[in-house]
Amino acid sequence: MKPATRKPIPKVAAKTRPEAPPDKAIALVLIDDNRLLREGLITMIHAQPGFNVLVASADANEALKRVREAKPDVVLIDFGLEDHDSLSITATVHGEVPQAKVIVMGLLPAQEEVAQYVRAGASGFVMKDASFDEFLNTIRAVAAGERVLPVELTDSLFTQIVRNAAGKPQARVMEAVRLTTRERQVIDLLGEGLSNKEIAARLHIAVHTVKSHVHNVLEKLALHSRLEVAAFSHASGGSNSIGS
Repeated sequence: MKPATRKPIPKVAAKTRPEAPPDKAIALVLIDDNRLLREGLITMIHAQPGFNVLVASADANEALKRVREAKPDVVLIDFGLEDHDSLSITATVHGEVPQAKVIVMGLLPAQEEVAQYVRAGASGFVMKDASFDEFLNTIRAVAAGERVLPVELTDSLFTQIVRNAAGKPQARVMEAVRLTTRERQVIDLLGEGLSNKEIAARLHIAVHTVKSHVHNVLEKLALHSRLEVAAFSHASGGSNSIGS
């Protein structure tokens, strides 16, 4: 009688957890009429993970058409365009495709026009002497919803915003002073240049709560951006100097 033989146990492939999808690449449109600089930027950006250049062109009309169609995350606009008005392009992008954040490139220190670009809808600025790492970090921050203003431009921007804010009717200013304690804290932290996430961590509250406070502050102070609130805070010496 032959001894019984054991049947081999079939191998079962181990179940593996599906990998998380990679982070979505930041979609970019570049408008720059300097061909050498434009092609150089494209080459360097393509070498970095997490970015996708949809179009790079000297023709603003062609680029704007692509912006309307593709709705990119960020639109990079050269400040010194020769054949197009970069300020007008900024306003057009912000007005027609508000989800596309605008970064203005190639600024010189103390450019007085920066306040106009902020009001037109620009979310970030890159100086002429910025490093490539600073350039990429600005894109990442703006794509994440932050506003990026170079330190070199802060004083000149604050000066212009405060000058304009000083001309507001007294009745409007009186409406603005009815602030809660938390709103005053948010104003002070905006004056320090903190992001919503940083403010939330400092005050131990949720980010969406910070956004709500910022929205209320903008309405009460009759201002249009976080930068204007920061300028207001600096000009008034902080929220404690605002009447109650």
